[in-house]
Amino acid sequence: MTNTLLSLKKIVKSYQIKSETYHILKSLDIEIKRGDFVAIMGPSGSGKSTLLNIIGCLDSPSSGSYILEDKNVSRLSERELAVIRNIHIGFIFQNFNLISSLSVIDNVLLPSFYLGKENYKRAKELLESMGLSDRSAFKPNELSGGQKQRVAIARALMNNPSFLLADEPTGALDSKTGKEIMDLIVDLNTKQGKTILMVTHDPLIAKRAHSIIHLQDGKIVHE
Repeated sequence: MTNTLLSLKKIVKSYQIKSETYHILKSLDIEIKRGDFVAIMGPSGSGKSTLLNIIGCLDSPSSGSYILEDKNVSRLSERELAVIRNIHIGFIFQNFNLISSLSVIDNVLLPSFYLGKENYKRAKELLESMGLSDRSAFKPNELSGGQKQRVAIARALMNNPSFLLADEPTGALDSKTGKEIMDLIVDLNTKQGKTILMVTHDPLIAKRAHSIIHLQDGKIVHE
């Protein structure tokens, strides 16, 4: 096993609308090593969301290669990508994306449910590590924003993924709660060795990562 977790080489993403071709990503090269904490920044329209979707196996590039855990995922089917997402990637979203009809512990359990390996013991341990043991039977609408994001982080960790992909993880939180969530994310990297890729528009948040990739007009302008 190499120290490189994922590698994107000459990644291009373009869309054809009638006679026009729109190039969203323009021959990107990115390499992420195990244990890295990388922030991705860029103005609106820079290609951040498109890059996030490709790294998260939610979309495929038009050309180029994406190697994740020594497997070329660039040309996998939707079904195959879904399996990769569930096994290798833990998602943390700005708006939490919890299922309101499910209890806190059932939200955390979801990734293991999709694998057919429900693990209540691990779900309880993760909630305990987030300081939410007494909230396992609650519904998401009974929680504060910070508590919801802690549930979302526990869910992201459920299948012990290869890396965490965080999309504006503090964007829906006040500054104090946002700092607490960032402290937690930093601890996951520094104390548990989790590899983290984080999209953010906030330079102060980005500075807490090991390195920053700046995108503009579909290109990396500096790293």
